[in-house]
Amino acid sequence: MSSQPVSTAVAARPHEHGKQSFWVLFVGCIGVVYGDIGTSPLYALREALHAARAGGLTQNEIIGIVSLLWWTLMLIVTLKYVVLILRADNRGEGGTLSLVALTQQALGRRTLPILAFGVLGCALFFGDAIITPAISVLSAVEGLKLVAPGFEPFILPMTLAIIFGIFFVQHKGTGSVSTFFGPVTLVWFAVMAVLGLLHIGDQPMVLQAANPVYAIGFITEHGMASLPVMGSVFLAVTGVEALYADMGHFGRRPIRLAWGWVVFPALTLSYLGQGALVLAHPEAVENPFFLLAPDWLLLPLVVLATAATVIASQAVISGAFSMSQQAVQMGLLPRLEIRHTSETQVGQIYMPQVNRILFVGVVALVLLFGTSSRLAAAYGIAVTGTMVITTILAAVVFLRFWKWPLWLVAVICVPMLLLELVFLGANLAKVADGGWMPLALAAVVVLMIWTWMRGTAYVQKKARSGSVTLETLIKSVTASKRLSTAPGTAVFLTSDPDIAPAALTHNLKHNHVLHTRNLIVTVSVANTPYVADADRVTVEKLGDRFSRVSLLFGYMEEPNVPRALKLAGRQGEKFDIMMTSFFLNRRSFRTARNEGLPEWQERLYISMTKSASNATDFYRLPVNRVIELGQQLAI
Repeated sequence: MSSQPVSTAVAARPHEHGKQSFWVLFVGCIGVVYGDIGTSPLYALREALHAARAGGLTQNEIIGIVSLLWWTLMLIVTLKYVVLILRADNRGEGGTLSLVALTQQALGRRTLPILAFGVLGCALFFGDAIITPAISVLSAVEGLKLVAPGFEPFILPMTLAIIFGIFFVQHKGTGSVSTFFGPVTLVWFAVMAVLGLLHIGDQPMVLQAANPVYAIGFITEHGMASLPVMGSVFLAVTGVEALYADMGHFGRRPIRLAWGWVVFPALTLSYLGQGALVLAHPEAVENPFFLLAPDWLLLPLVVLATAATVIASQAVISGAFSMSQQAVQMGLLPRLEIRHTSETQVGQIYMPQVNRILFVGVVALVLLFGTSSRLAAAYGIAVTGTMVITTILAAVVFLRFWKWPLWLVAVICVPMLLLELVFLGANLAKVADGGWMPLALAAVVVLMIWTWMRGTAYVQKKARSGSVTLETLIKSVTASKRLSTAPGTAVFLTSDPDIAPAALTHNLKHNHVLHTRNLIVTVSVANTPYVADADRVTVEKLGDRFSRVSLLFGYMEEPNVPRALKLAGRQGEKFDIMMTSFFLNRRSFRTARNEGLPEWQERLYISMTKSASNATDFYRLPVNRVIELGQQLAI
């Protein structure tokens, strides 16, 4: 069976952070939330300057580019995400799919356009999750060229070795190393800030970058020629979606204060220092970040930068696991294996199949592009696309959920959307140079999600066409005198509560046995991250021996069916696990010509069903009490 998403808003338990001190959350979010955006100074200004330096760079152009960087941080990160989007939490949770669920609540139904935006945002996020480790680790290790040019042939092998290590330790979970993430990243931001501050004096006129006139002047002077620069400037805010996606782990207040007290000042000083260095020494344009450091500090800085990029990679990989879990719960992907790596932190999970896909994708990118500069052309499209989707969905929430007047939503969201569309256009201009990569990755993910949803809907339709209603079956077995009675309770999991489960009909047909009590159980997923126990179970009596039970889980929860069934005792359904058998219907598929899905999509759907984890493990059923009955369907 599959979990069925529902659009009913329910009272959900708020995400609690009170058990952890503010400072633990504050330092932790510096590592996890800001790990990605914190490594952007390694390459953002460098690539923007490289994109603009045809024919040489004037002082005003350098200041204009630094101004573009700074105002991009101000408008997109500070105004949009820190001030506005962090308020749009879904019972304490954030992220694209959480925003989709919140939007569905606001509209009161599940609409295809909103779901399509969510699927596209999810797909683009996976593209970002593959590109981020590749470009971050490459850009850090490339600093070795400045320490000793002879290291250049070893950059690629070292990068691949570090990436292998990152993905190899994922199965251990982030719990054992997460306590080091925040402090290491805090040191990273402190070093960035100090190095930048020491070089602002090289050319103090760089402080004029705080004046937006320089940013606007650069764009108006260069016109369409400024688009490549804008595409590189956007590298400064890659990773910004983590502010919203990781809100459930740390809370709104620590994320906001970490940005205002540590991250934003450090990034500002680093970009100003790099700009001043290039103004004073134009040859530093080759690698302005590492050239901020004196010779004796260069090697330690490369080591620290590598550690920071590993942390940034870990953060986005963990985000991909969380996103995948939500997608599975919402019925967008098959039941992928989910391993919980912490006994105390629910959000710490490991998904082997997702980990393998990400690893193969990252290694392929490193080998295909070879350098961070070449890979920078592929970076940005996924993030800008996700940002545009976030703004559109947020506008719906502002208008329908928060009841803001239309004029206020337009004043806030339209300029923001136009700015992001400009960035999207600038990044789309890099499609031929590598920007095709995230688009191709997103297209593959969208194709897989569309195939899974379409195939699942067709399978349910096919199964329903050859089935009898549950009421009809109950009347039939009640009148029959040829059935034997087995003691205890039988639980039949099904995705359609109105149709007799195939496992039940097969059991009656072949074994001629009916249990004393029979529970027809349907598992659904709410559009909230958590569901209160009071709203978890709904029981409907269908006769002396049959009951229909609906179980509701939040999309961030583990669907533990036995634990949920114990709650049915409050509604008169006593549940004894030792006297209960769980009946599952295991479907196998074969392709059928000229029927249902196109042949290529049938084959893709069938291969995806084979990758699905066992329903026994997914629903946490006791292995020694599960009975599986097979069924073959032609699709």
